[in-house]
Amino acid sequence: MQIQDLPYPDPGVPDARSGSRFLWWLGRNQLGGQFKALAWGLLHFVAVSALPFCVGLAVQAVVDHSGTRLALTGALMVLCGACIALGDTMLHRTAVTNWITAAARVQQLLARRTALLGSALTRRVAAGEVVAVSTGDVEKIGWFVEGVSRFTAAAVTVVLVCVALVVYQPALGVIVAVGVPVLAVAVLPLLPRATRRADFQREKAGRATELASDTVAGLRVLRGIGGEELFLDRYRRASQEVRRAAVRSARMWSLISAIQVLLPGLLMVAVVWRGVHLAHDGRITVGELVTVYSAVMLLTYPLRHFEEIAMAYSFSRPSARRAARVLSLERSMDSTGSLATDVPGGDLHDPTTGLLAPAGLLTAVVCGDPDAAGLLAERLGGHPTERGEEVLLGGVPTDHSVTLGGVPLDELPLECARTAVLVQDKDPVLLSGTLRELLDVPASGLVSAEAALSAAQCGDVLEALTQGSLDAEDPMDARITERGRSLSGGQRQRLALARSLVTDPEVLVLDEPTSAVDAHTEARIADGVRSLRAGRTTVVFTSSPLLLDQADRVVLVHDGGVVAVGVHRDLVHSEPRYRAVVTRETEEEATVEAAERTSRGVVTMDDEAVLGVITADDEAVLGVVTADDEAVLDGVLEEIEETA
Repeated sequence: MQIQDLPYPDPGVPDARSGSRFLWWLGRNQLGGQFKALAWGLLHFVAVSALPFCVGLAVQAVVDHSGTRLALTGALMVLCGACIALGDTMLHRTAVTNWITAAARVQQLLARRTALLGSALTRRVAAGEVVAVSTGDVEKIGWFVEGVSRFTAAAVTVVLVCVALVVYQPALGVIVAVGVPVLAVAVLPLLPRATRRADFQREKAGRATELASDTVAGLRVLRGIGGEELFLDRYRRASQEVRRAAVRSARMWSLISAIQVLLPGLLMVAVVWRGVHLAHDGRITVGELVTVYSAVMLLTYPLRHFEEIAMAYSFSRPSARRAARVLSLERSMDSTGSLATDVPGGDLHDPTTGLLAPAGLLTAVVCGDPDAAGLLAERLGGHPTERGEEVLLGGVPTDHSVTLGGVPLDELPLECARTAVLVQDKDPVLLSGTLRELLDVPASGLVSAEAALSAAQCGDVLEALTQGSLDAEDPMDARITERGRSLSGGQRQRLALARSLVTDPEVLVLDEPTSAVDAHTEARIADGVRSLRAGRTTVVFTSSPLLLDQADRVVLVHDGGVVAVGVHRDLVHSEPRYRAVVTRETEEEATVEAAERTSRGVVTMDDEAVLGVITADDEAVLGVVTADDEAVLDGVLEEIEETA
């Protein structure tokens, strides 16, 4: 695989049982690149190691006054130089290719797993950890994968040089053959401690990344509640912990590096001392002494790769462990499905809660618990309920799948289920790019971008984007910053709603789509969504009276089940639990208010019933003023005029 051939058509199925197994799997899937790097590495290292023999032959040729041998040695040195240049260039090229292709494979695997898990991923793994895995950890894993081939070439070269020295000059070669393995294994006792310190550093860095990611994501909220300094102090402390852990880790690695310099120096001193005595006794020639000395000196170059591979493994192992953890996560249901069918249509029904959304109607769902509402919205989209989340639905077992037109969503292929039902959660994400790119999503083609933007009341958003992009004449070409941070919460929410409306799915599920907009805009959005989605199934989770009044059908979900069904104007009078959620008024508060009015002699019909405690003024606020309410108000005004 070459860089220009990326991405992989199929990155494969990883062995995610552990970090070490995952690294082994990556290496096995890049054997072609590994063998290429090994071949070029051998050419480079062997050519480098051959230079001392050339130098020794040249020195001996000068001593013997042999011009022919000196010329041949010079030609051999030129050949070694060419091999060094070629081998080094191609080794670097293949090593970088192995690095990038390994990192790309991991990123593809993570992207596919993220798309497969959907919202379940962030419920199982912290968002900051996902960011750390897909950025810094991928780099560490690629570093180790590409370093394996260079280390193997260096190790083979060291063995060949030791054997060659023993054959060339046994008296000194034996010293080198014994000393080099000692150099290679001398730092092994220090590696476990260095690895533990590196793991601790990566753990601290991962926590700091998680904290930074969460802080940036909620920066607007933190500024609003005055918690910016608190989280900044937390990040400072986390950053200092990372610094201290990095210093401790660096101390250990500096000690290992010092040993890698000291021990070869001692070996060189021993070889020179022994060689001088042998040369003085006439047992070896000057050229042989120079050859052995130069070989020992140059052996420090391939020996450095022993330290590098140890460092790469110590840093990549925790990274691989985190990546394997994410890649080992599975969906609660099969993504391939057991039914081969077209996109179904019909009523959307959840047998767990009893929620029914008739086809072609706008159904509003009122739920007192926002977390339970979000979980139910995801269930309607075919997202499985995670273990431990059933408590949010009143502890009701969630074994039965949501059905669309009688077809269970978990038996459909994942792509088909996502096409049939689209869920927009409470906090939709806007990707950076132009507005045209944002709205370029898989869609039916029946709803234009202009119609969706108009229904979502995005006129002021277009003006803000145009003013922020001076080079964009068309608002559709205006650029949106990352996550739409230059826009207000309401503006981001409306753009996300427009994107969902453009998709025009068979069933659209919206979770609090207008929670960040003002009442006037919310009323216009309610009219726009109702008109644009006419004849299509739409489910809106909301407690806003303006949206509820536009719904064809309102469903109240309490303690994991449907407890009331009707229209807003009826439920707000007849159902205390519904009224408590919509008006934010508890039953005790309503009773106290009715008693106070009774004590003042101002008693309404609802007060007498002690069920609604909804006065004419209350109904006016809710937008559900009836003819009787108007008569009551007119009577009160007449009494005031007569008194005046």
